[in-house]
Amino acid sequence: MKYYLVAGEASGDLHASNLMKGILANDNQAEFRFFGGDLMQSVGGELALHYRSMAFMGFLEVLQNLRTISKNLDYCKNDILAYKPDVVILVDYPGFNLRIAKFCKSIGLKVFYYIAPKVWAWKEGRIETIRKYVDQLYVIFPFEIDYFKKKGIDVVFEGNPTLDAIEPYLQQSKSLIQFAETNLLQQKPIVALLAGSRKQEIKHNLPYMLSIANHFPQFQFIIAGAPSLSPSVYQKHIAGTEVKVIFGKTYELLSNSTIAIVTSGTATLETALLNIPQVVCYRGSFLSMLIAWMVVKVKYISLVNLITGRESVRELIQYDLTHKTLLEEVRDLLPGESKHQHVLSEYKHLKALIGNSGASERVGRRIVNNINDKK
Repeated sequence: MKYYLVAGEASGDLHASNLMKGILANDNQAEFRFFGGDLMQSVGGELALHYRSMAFMGFLEVLQNLRTISKNLDYCKNDILAYKPDVVILVDYPGFNLRIAKFCKSIGLKVFYYIAPKVWAWKEGRIETIRKYVDQLYVIFPFEIDYFKKKGIDVVFEGNPTLDAIEPYLQQSKSLIQFAETNLLQQKPIVALLAGSRKQEIKHNLPYMLSIANHFPQFQFIIAGAPSLSPSVYQKHIAGTEVKVIFGKTYELLSNSTIAIVTSGTATLETALLNIPQVVCYRGSFLSMLIAWMVVKVKYISLVNLITGRESVRELIQYDLTHKTLLEEVRDLLPGESKHQHVLSEYKHLKALIGNSGASERVGRRIVNNINDKK
């Protein structure tokens, strides 16, 4: 069968690539074409457009790139028409993908949505679009099951695919010495900095992360470089310091770290599943955050806290993020300090809630079976 996938950012590329492997395990004749990235390409198939041309975030950035987004939408629609897939699988990225869902249904294609839009947090009006134009919704958080069922949407939960992405790193024995040698680092413990995947996130968050480095001479502060950004984005912040940037090795970096400082998003869940104590921090432009405060309905911004339903990890948001507050939180997370063991205990609770690994293969099997059943 022919599958067309649309993933518009790095996390979508990761989870879509694992989903493609799950589909291949159940349909060895599967053919793929996609909007995505390098990880999806490594599985096989044809890349129609790289997500680097699509990854716009925040109200202002989207407004500034409306023409590019419109061109990408038109290209995607025409490409789907030319490819004639058996099914279109949309991966997260709702501003773009819900428009594609509507188009696909208008031409009679099956539409499956993997990693549901976070309508429980904001833009609940999208519920009606999902109900009308999505044949099957595959969610990745347990609390989403009841939420979407109450909205009259056919929903499936097979676990969280983040476990599949990090499983190889859980099975490897940690070797900080080897990791440091391979990446030309110092032989001392690491504080990992995950400052986001967009330029604006780096601009607003990385300076605060770097501001506390001198208070921890026993550690080296290492930045996990976002695959969609160039080294120059980081260099202007770290020039004259000993801080280094490592690209393409985020899980290895995290698994060899003592503590992590993380912006909101998938990275907070990845850090938790790798069992690394973290503090979550997020700043944005005044206008972007003002709009967010007006429309976002959830109590927390990190996936860890959203899943557990409580502040399992500390969140420092906008004006709560200062040099002083971040310094205090990181000190409290050091081994032997007050919050270190508490956070690790909260991670155990989190893991019990999201279930076992293998979600990508289970969803892949569901998708293949659903297509066959409806033929």
